Amino acid sequence: MPRLALLYDRIRWEEKELYRKAKEKGIELKLVDAKSKVADPYVGEEAIRRLYGDLVLQRCISHMRGLHYTAYLESMGLRVINSFKVQNLCGNKALTSLFLIKKGIPTPRTLLAFSQEAAGDAVERIGYPAVIKPVIGSWGRMVLALKDREVAQAILEMRGSMQGPFDSIFYIQEFVKRPPRDIRAIVVGDEVVSCIYRYAPSKDWRTNVARGGRAEVCPIDDGLEDLVLRVADELGGGVLGVDLMEGESGLLVHEVNSTVEFRGAASVSGRDIAGAILEYALKEAKR
Repeated sequence: MPRLALLYDRIRWEEKELYRKAKEKGIELKLVDAKSKVADPYVGEEAIRRLYGDLVLQRCISHMRGLHYTAYLESMGLRVINSFKVQNLCGNKALTSLFLIKKGIPTPRTLLAFSQEAAGDAVERIGYPAVIKPVIGSWGRMVLALKDREVAQAILEMRGSMQGPFDSIFYIQEFVKRPPRDIRAIVVGDEVVSCIYRYAPSKDWRTNVARGGRAEVCPIDDGLEDLVLRVADELGGGVLGVDLMEGESGLLVHEVNSTVEFRGAASVSGRDIAGAILEYALKEAKR
């Protein structure tokens, strides 16, 4: 049986569940703390495979840590789920949106600007209310609604004063009229293994379960399944969380997560998501 490794930088419920399920199934799954390792590109393939086995599940919370570690592992000839290409596209919201638009996949109207002044023009072009998001980040952090010109000016001034490496990229989207929920579909290979509604908590419009949102099972009809699988296939496949909104003209894909959290989905769907991920990883390791 192929040997797997799980690369992490913090152990969450998902990583514990993957490890527990691997023991239950008799699958060798080695835990590797990315923070404790030196990525040495001069060691041989034999040494790399002793440490990582035949395939690596990349589960780092830090996008940049996971992305660069994946680049290292792939340069040494190892398979990684998800691949560098998929992680790079999904981990940066601007790249995700540009990719979705290019592929003709329905997604909220999105504009990019590279200065505070140009961002103001972008918001006016989108119209109020609008949404501003960091291009890298999760759990709804720093996702802000621009309700009117006065609020937009204050928030853009705040963003303009920030000095992070990605703070000069202003990612502006339309505020989609939708029910107080979105949809999270979890794709493993060529199967949608779980689909949930995520309802916004009281006094918040963001639907992230990590912020107190509530999960319910979402029926998977043919239209939803076809769209989600198309997104996964166009991106390059793997284990993905595809997030959608029910807009006035139909479903819109607004984000894709390449290190997807699935505790909320597992708690309401009854599906063995961790087991599906492990079985898929074994199949890929044998290819």
